[in-house]
Amino acid sequence: MQLAKRLDGIGEYYFSQKLREIDELNKQGKNIINLGIGSPDMPPHPDVIKILQDESAKPNVHAYQSYKGSPILRKAISEWYKKWYYVDLNPDTEILPLIGSKEGIMHICMTYLNKGDEVLVPNPGYPTYQSAVKLAGGKCVEYKLKEKNKYEPEFDKLEKKNLKKVKMMFVNYPQMPTGQLPTKELYEKLVAFGKKHDILVINDNPYSFILNEHPESLLCMDGAKDCVIELNSLSKSHNMAGWRVGMLCGAKERIDEVLRFKSNMDSGMFLPVQLAAAKALTLGKEWHDSVNAVYNARREKVFELLKLLKCKYSTHQAGLFVWARIPAKYKDGFEISDEMLYNSNVFITPGGIFGSAGEKYIRISLCSPVEKFDEAINRVKS
Repeated sequence: MQLAKRLDGIGEYYFSQKLREIDELNKQGKNIINLGIGSPDMPPHPDVIKILQDESAKPNVHAYQSYKGSPILRKAISEWYKKWYYVDLNPDTEILPLIGSKEGIMHICMTYLNKGDEVLVPNPGYPTYQSAVKLAGGKCVEYKLKEKNKYEPEFDKLEKKNLKKVKMMFVNYPQMPTGQLPTKELYEKLVAFGKKHDILVINDNPYSFILNEHPESLLCMDGAKDCVIELNSLSKSHNMAGWRVGMLCGAKERIDEVLRFKSNMDSGMFLPVQLAAAKALTLGKEWHDSVNAVYNARREKVFELLKLLKCKYSTHQAGLFVWARIPAKYKDGFEISDEMLYNSNVFITPGGIFGSAGEKYIRISLCSPVEKFDEAINRVKS
């Protein structure tokens, strides 16, 4: 059986294969400390779990659901966007619940891209942007994000490119993997750039509540809905990664267009999950403060580990990770990652998996208890 040509150049996701290797090392008794993956290890709020339990016990909640999601969830998303981001969204027309925002990336690419259409993707950036574009038949045009430019697009350089075939642009702030926060000026430039060149700007926004006092949405800018759609998720902000609850927000026309594709790919989300997600979205500042207090303590330990490794890093990063430049003695992040894995039984992520601009960096996840970081530090010291 021959593979489809659309899979040419699409490898297995890095973490998928790396986790298998770590599993084999654990079977050998290595007891690897995994500081690589951003999968929240804390549970959702107890009230959220109770809603899921109570609703699942009802006999009438197990049928197929609306392709546009429960009105209760859409209303909760609308109120959440208004409360935290100061963005008005019509719950009936401008919100599309997703089975995780990752599927939304694929839906968007399949909805809008024809063969040969070009998409601006960040380097370093989330690898799924590139793979989804390629699977949809599009062509990736990388734009480099540099530390000296605060990991913002260099719009003067983008303006000099031939943008005639560019249909979309992926952006992601707070940026993953660098942790860079957005500014109002950056948002203004993105909206202006999208409008000027008739480019659909896709803002992937799952990290805005993690170690960040002021969550923001690109949709808050005047006229943003003319050229912007935004992906968001409960995975990180509400410790619900395995629940697969995300959302796409934007103008009615964009929601209707993506729904044409999505409605052919799934049959809706389990209703009790949607109702529990709606409850999660009503949680207040005290919830986010409690989660961030844990992440802040862990981040201090990561800084301690990075000092031990003689890496350079900013202390003003948001999101679930810490991004750091490696010492000059290492060829790239893969070398220091492998050294840590095989010599200290600690796994950290090489920055090169996020693009060539990340080759001299590593990324460490905050999704492990403080005790694990202490143990990792002790292993490296020994």
